[in-house]
Amino acid sequence: MTKGIQIAIDGPAAAGKSTIARMTAEKLGYTYIDTGAMYRALTYCALEGHIDIYDDEALSRLLDELTIDLLPSPQGQLVKVDGTDVSDAIRSQEVTASVSAVAAQPEVRRRMAEQQRRLASSSGVVMDGRDIGTAVLPEAELKIFMTASVEERAERRYAENVRRGISSTMEELCEDIRRRDKADTEREASPLQQAADAVFIDTTSMSIGQVADTIIRHAEERMGQ
Repeated sequence: MTKGIQIAIDGPAAAGKSTIARMTAEKLGYTYIDTGAMYRALTYCALEGHIDIYDDEALSRLLDELTIDLLPSPQGQLVKVDGTDVSDAIRSQEVTASVSAVAAQPEVRRRMAEQQRRLASSSGVVMDGRDIGTAVLPEAELKIFMTASVEERAERRYAENVRRGISSTMEELCEDIRRRDKADTEREASPLQQAADAVFIDTTSMSIGQVADTIIRHAEERMGQ
């Protein structure tokens, strides 16, 4: 493959976006950008600094003061804030419960989108999030919207929590996912929605590898046009 393209992957919480986007990027030799991790990093720092997660101005000032780095590693993507590894800390239940509120703030989203566009300025990038195809990279050559049933997404999040040693129940996770879906789709600033030209993929009955291969097939078709 000679020329890389921009691949935008959107979808609701726990749809498998990050895992699939990372695998797709690795197979294509592309750069992977996890925008959700960026919002989680900001949320983590806000909670640590006792900053109101509904205060758009205060959160925006905090974002301007932080240096968020996304770095590849054998263990997966590392997330560092001002040089400190927060990869595990940003996956806590407290951060998960608060990140939708932070991500709903209009100025936070505007400034974060600017950072994300700079990261994606070179060709050959896979970026996942909630509004990548609609707001961050509206000109991306390939847009994917993936989802899965609430129950399937809760099972995936439960398995992830077990691996990370986080205590949770299926009932709690289903309720949390429904709450985040509502918050993400109803917020005023860049709500979660499928771009008109996005490829829709229901991953409920698909393996991670099958979804990644499907995206790669579409990417090859775009590059061949």
